[in-house]
Amino acid sequence: MPIQPQLWEIAPFAGILASIAVLPLAAPRFWHRHYPAVAAAWGLAFALPFLARFRGAGVHHLLDVGLNEYLPFVVMLWGLFTVTGGIEVVGSLPGTPRNNVRLLLVGTALASVIGTTGASMLLLRPLLRANQDRKRRAHVVVFLIFLVSNVGGSLTPLGDPPLFLGFLQGVPFFWTLRLLPDTLLIVALLTGVFYAIDLWEWGREDAPPPPSGGARLRVAGSRNFVLLGGIVLCVWLSGVWNAGDLEILGIERPLAGLLRDLAIVVLGLVSLRITPAGLRPRIGFGWGPMREVAILFAAIFVTMSAPLLLLRAGEAGPLGGVIRALRTPDQFYWATGLLSSVLDNAPTYLTLLHTQLGRFFPGMEVGEAVARLAAERGAYLHAVSAGAVFMGALTYIGNAPNFMVRAIAEEAGVAMPSFLGYILRWALPVLGPALLLVAWLRI
Repeated sequence: MPIQPQLWEIAPFAGILASIAVLPLAAPRFWHRHYPAVAAAWGLAFALPFLARFRGAGVHHLLDVGLNEYLPFVVMLWGLFTVTGGIEVVGSLPGTPRNNVRLLLVGTALASVIGTTGASMLLLRPLLRANQDRKRRAHVVVFLIFLVSNVGGSLTPLGDPPLFLGFLQGVPFFWTLRLLPDTLLIVALLTGVFYAIDLWEWGREDAPPPPSGGARLRVAGSRNFVLLGGIVLCVWLSGVWNAGDLEILGIERPLAGLLRDLAIVVLGLVSLRITPAGLRPRIGFGWGPMREVAILFAAIFVTMSAPLLLLRAGEAGPLGGVIRALRTPDQFYWATGLLSSVLDNAPTYLTLLHTQLGRFFPGMEVGEAVARLAAERGAYLHAVSAGAVFMGALTYIGNAPNFMVRAIAEEAGVAMPSFLGYILRWALPVLGPALLLVAWLRI
């Protein structure tokens, strides 16, 4: 029996999103104690009817999601979270507007080299420490999500998961550099807005710290940079080395991807072993944020199966009218971006990419079709790439690092905006105009 969900099966996915959006604000004590049970309830609300209807095919699909999508996702996050959690920037760095801009720009530049997750974890704690004496600092974390956790990862396949998926499908490694003008435009706009806001908030502090006197900074746990480079190398090699597949529980997993995951786990364990004693407690490192992300995204990956399968059904499926409406690059840009903000940008990018392949190169082998799409219809590939990366910042769940950054900031005592507060107060009024400008000038 072919797997074809019905529209009502989107309800559990909407339910987990609504829970993440509402419960932390409406019932914070209940949420922090029982979010694993809430996540499990929504996951089972989808999985049980799904398995009852599709039986063996349903089991196969959920195992495939777990082994080929969720497991690599969590392993990558865990590895980067663990290794960057063993690095500390030591020294005096007051959280002045100028220093905050410098740190954000450094993180934005690093994101395309070590990934948005790695750069976010590396820069978040120095930013939190620099601004620990400030009463108003949530905006600093919000702009880190905009710039470091999303926009900065747009230039290489190593930067953001959707671009890495495109690389695995056959997009040339350096093709994404054509997003550089878009990236520079958004970075310039957001940095200018951030500096103005931070300068205003700095002036409202009762007794702001004195400006930085140029105090020397040093890095503790620097051996973890070698391990971080090892993770980047593993990710790159897994994309260029075709080592065949290995069957696990009836699911085929690329051997290169499996070895990559094992290597990342080993590198994370080595980091835990070699990091100087006392460094992690000193910077407030804890497993709570990683645990929360792993549990909530398990439910998201399971329940997300329904909307993704409906999209993958193409023009003949229940959402065929929506897909047939996508004709121009700007339509693909907005469709990819807006869906990415609620469906996670990596699978959304892949779905819309294959929508383009089916339209322009039907029946052609995927690698050849992607190469022709990049060469002959680059505007369309540009549109889905920019939409997925940039608009992953529109919600906390649009890109993997967003939720983790929020969880760590809240653990450090930062009063972060709620799910809806983030969207209505920050994402739409601040990031929205920049996204419109990119659509007008570049797409």
